[in-house]
Amino acid sequence: MKFRCILTLLSAIAMTGLWGGSAQAQNRGDEVLLEMHQAFRKKDANRLSALLPQARGHVLEPLAAYWDMRARLDTASSAEVRSFLNTYAGSYYEDRLRNEWLLQLGKRRDWATFTAEYPRYRMRDDREVRCYALATEAMNSKADVAEEALRLWYAQREPDDGCAYVAEHLHSGRQIQALDLWRKARIAMDANRPRAAKVAVDIEAPRLSEQVNLIHADPAKYLEKRILAVTRSRKELAVLALIRLAAKDPDQAADLLSKRWAIQLSPEERNWTWGVIGKQAAQKLQDNAIHHFAKVQKDSDLNDDLLAWKVRAALRQGQWPQVLSATQAMSADARKNPTWVYWRARALLSTAQNEAQRQEGQSLLRQIANVRGFYEQLALEDLGQAITVPDRPTALTPQEKAAALTNPGLQRALNAIQIGLRPEGNREWNYSTTLHMPGGMNDRELLAAADLACQRQVWDRCINTSERTQDVIDFDQRYPMPLRETVVRRAGDIRLDPAYVYGLIRQESRFIMDARSHVGASGLMQVMPATAKWTARKIGLTHFTPDQITDREVNVAIGTGYLKLVLDDFEGSMPMATAAYNAGPGRPRAWRNGPVLDAAIWVENIPFLETRDYVKKVLSNTTNYAAILTRQPQSLKARLGTVGPRTSPIAEVNTDLP
Repeated sequence: MKFRCILTLLSAIAMTGLWGGSAQAQNRGDEVLLEMHQAFRKKDANRLSALLPQARGHVLEPLAAYWDMRARLDTASSAEVRSFLNTYAGSYYEDRLRNEWLLQLGKRRDWATFTAEYPRYRMRDDREVRCYALATEAMNSKADVAEEALRLWYAQREPDDGCAYVAEHLHSGRQIQALDLWRKARIAMDANRPRAAKVAVDIEAPRLSEQVNLIHADPAKYLEKRILAVTRSRKELAVLALIRLAAKDPDQAADLLSKRWAIQLSPEERNWTWGVIGKQAAQKLQDNAIHHFAKVQKDSDLNDDLLAWKVRAALRQGQWPQVLSATQAMSADARKNPTWVYWRARALLSTAQNEAQRQEGQSLLRQIANVRGFYEQLALEDLGQAITVPDRPTALTPQEKAAALTNPGLQRALNAIQIGLRPEGNREWNYSTTLHMPGGMNDRELLAAADLACQRQVWDRCINTSERTQDVIDFDQRYPMPLRETVVRRAGDIRLDPAYVYGLIRQESRFIMDARSHVGASGLMQVMPATAKWTARKIGLTHFTPDQITDREVNVAIGTGYLKLVLDDFEGSMPMATAAYNAGPGRPRAWRNGPVLDAAIWVENIPFLETRDYVKKVLSNTTNYAAILTRQPQSLKARLGTVGPRTSPIAEVNTDLP
């Protein structure tokens, strides 16, 4: 057994290219791969074909061959495509090219080839491909695929050919109804996506679809000119106009609906429109949002998004019966979400009339109580338990570590990341560790893969992989602490909780030292250039230049300095300071105005999904890091407190804070 492990490890060392000659060849190959990457980005098919022979034998040859084939997929023969798929069978790039080919086959309406190839497609994570597949199922077997097709179509942000095609096909076969199409248009208009709305309307009422653009441009003018809605389509167009108007002015939309349009609309149309008006008012933190929702006569007429905003508006006003009814009306999938499990439990406990209702609330809390996330931690505390570090899993064996080390997909992923092709490496890593695929990794294999990433200091893959385990939790993997001496020292110097710093870094950059966001934020703590320059002056960091922001010490010094200034400006409130770090200080200053709220309710009412999710994750991270650093039981609730208008007579708003 020991001899076999040694042979396995030696094989792994050889694969990584650590011996002299192969290392030199690998370096030459790396340069070719990077040149091919640039050619692929420029769609230079000729250059890719010319460079491909030089990439043969490289550990990333499948990626190089994928780039070459992908660049000429439009003109490649089926034989060429199948040759590639056979050559790289079992790899991520086989599946990825098949994904692209299936999209092309769907657009060509080559259903025979599509139907033959789709069963071999392993990822199954492309919405458009799945929509094409549903269309073929409906055509070939007359299967009832309407529910899944609508779910995929409704979740789509921008229109694509596959989901629009299956919707049109099912509509022509009367498997989906006019209301299904109009609901898609309503969802798209509410999301400010007129093109998607127009595609939906074009299926049901093609002669009226051009009016979608008029509605989007000036809904008030549209409603003023079209007073009578005598047909179903005309009424639905009025609903779209009211939805669009609500985004700009929910009070005006409510007034028009009450005085002019309510009598012309069906009960379902009225309920949905009131739901959208309530949502828009809730996103603006208006106190009358819950009054708009109160005009909804049937919660089941609303979708999960509208019901979620009804819950938030009710929480803000302390109306627990409304929280209870709205969570009950959600879909089965939504009711499993820890967010709505938690608030339903709280609503049951707040309104309980008997022991059975109290027991139901306690049972819901027990379903989600653990240390894995924000609401899970709150549920744990509501049950009277503190947040502590879980017991470590049994140590990985040499065989388990060797299996991860010799996994070809993981090796290719690490190699890609090492030479600067991080997105490509991340995708192959995720593919290689995905649980739902045939042969996907179990908990022990995931721990071994995460350990490999940790050892290579690829912290984002370490964290993300470890987070996928179902029955075990390894906090050392999930909550690593690179640069511990630097972070703890810098935080201590300015009296900032190092657990809070780590909680924020974990969410901001996943400890990728050279991380850079699409808006220009850089480094571990994702600091914007202007903010870095301002903070450097405030903390006395002399001779600071913008290029220093990616230096680890400098980034931590500036990031912690800014975080401390933000925290002080918000009187020590971690929820508000965290929101400010993500969305800028001006927004949480406005969001805090209103009633004094349990901070968990305040966080759930943050209008921006990104910031709402960010605050939850940072504070959950912080609580777990505190448990690791102190080895003492911790409380998320203690870090949350309450949020309301500024009351301190001494502290003033730092208007200079960027």
